[in-house]
Amino acid sequence: MTEPTHDAQPAARRGGRSARGGRPSAIAQKPFRQPRRMFPPMRIVSDDALEAIHRTSLTILEEIGMDFLNAEARALLKQAGADVRADSLRVRFDRALIEQSIATAPAEFTLHARNPAHDVRLGADWMAFPMMASAPNCSDADRGRRPGSQQDFRDFVKLAQLFNILHLTAGYPVEPVDLHASVRHLDCLADFVRLTDKAFHAYSLGRERILDGIEIARIGRGISEAQMAREPSLLTVINSSSPLRLDDPMLQGMMEMSSRNQIVVMTPFTLAGAMAPVTVAGALAQQNAEALAGIAFCQMVRPGSPVMYGGFTSNVDMKSGAPAFGTPEYMKAQIVGGQLARRYHLPYRTSNVCAANTVDAQAAYESGFSLWGATMGGGNLIKHAAGWLEGGLTCSFEKMIVDVDMLQMVAAFLEPLTVDDDTLAMEAIRDVGPGGHYFGTPHTQARYRDAFYAPLISDWRNFESWQEAGSPTAMTKANRLWKEALAGYEAPPLDPAVEEELAAFVTKRKAEGGFKTDF
Repeated sequence: MTEPTHDAQPAARRGGRSARGGRPSAIAQKPFRQPRRMFPPMRIVSDDALEAIHRTSLTILEEIGMDFLNAEARALLKQAGADVRADSLRVRFDRALIEQSIATAPAEFTLHARNPAHDVRLGADWMAFPMMASAPNCSDADRGRRPGSQQDFRDFVKLAQLFNILHLTAGYPVEPVDLHASVRHLDCLADFVRLTDKAFHAYSLGRERILDGIEIARIGRGISEAQMAREPSLLTVINSSSPLRLDDPMLQGMMEMSSRNQIVVMTPFTLAGAMAPVTVAGALAQQNAEALAGIAFCQMVRPGSPVMYGGFTSNVDMKSGAPAFGTPEYMKAQIVGGQLARRYHLPYRTSNVCAANTVDAQAAYESGFSLWGATMGGGNLIKHAAGWLEGGLTCSFEKMIVDVDMLQMVAAFLEPLTVDDDTLAMEAIRDVGPGGHYFGTPHTQARYRDAFYAPLISDWRNFESWQEAGSPTAMTKANRLWKEALAGYEAPPLDPAVEEELAAFVTKRKAEGGFKTDF
């Protein structure tokens, strides 16, 4: 990835000294750069087992089929050769049609940002970490849990801009429920353009809303429609209504996005025991069937349009019915999902999630397991990478900081290990000899600032110095850090002509009433 060439960054992004007073910034971080996986992804099922899942998925689509709740989509499917009957919403697919259709999807592509230095590669060994998306509530240690507001939304977007390890925003971090639903998307998408220069996402909840998103993304980049079609600049996530349904608003979004060569992330939300079979294998077979049907449909709309294979299969607590995340079953589904995506030569979306209700040990270990499964399973787009709490019902300011710390650790882990004469340090070992230490050697002194990952949250002091510092916990440190980062935010430069065109478009669409909300 190209690193940013401009220097209009606050100290929190540079990890240097604060421009506001000369003291060192509390937020140490490296420049914007996408991690790359330096090792083959993990495989936990055999090729034969993977083929069994694949064949079962094709049988589901051939014999049971999938409901498409949009007449225009069904007409397109019928024209492409699917089995569509006049008196039914059900669509059945010949297995050859599925395999022929998904073969035209690209294996790798670029999501273009307003700042070209923040373009994101999706596919191959690239990894991208977006902010959490779609929470109805937010929380912090001072104000507690509450419905999201426009100010909360904007604060999260600013933090997503500040932290270089967050590569894009893939949805609203929190829903600003103080904005009317008919025009909310206009303010939120305009804020993505104004408050950040990274790539972003629009919700496929109807034709009007996604068309507004496509136009705002085009305006933000200051490009023509033709260039937009050549350079995908917007991402959307499609969730099938499991089991085996795609609803009308999502299908409208898929048709508009794919026809304009924008990125569709096809992600069934299959919870084993609730919306999918209780066994992981059965849930994966259904996930795969729904994903393949959606991906094939996008290719029928426009062959070669960018699409991702998304997996979000987890289990539920069978006593309460509540979703469970970061579980062994979730990790298995993540890793097999990656195997399936690679079988079809498609970029893979997975997630960093947990079911914890606060920033505690459960939140840390469930998110740690989720990140481990995503990394080892070959994930390219790790959705909800920072901030997720309460099974997705809450985006937490403190959890965001904890997750940023973990993401930076993942990125450091993925950096290649250099083994050469310099790193083997034979001369330093010779100089120190038996019984010495390396603290003051030239070899250590020349490298000590970069020798290890510098954590945001972890406190590696002894007990006495930790106590003298006020006995900070992870929660108290995270609370301080997000406030300090937000205080150092500076909006990225925006061309005045782009701002003028953006404001005019938003004003016009609001005057027209936004979009209908009667789905």
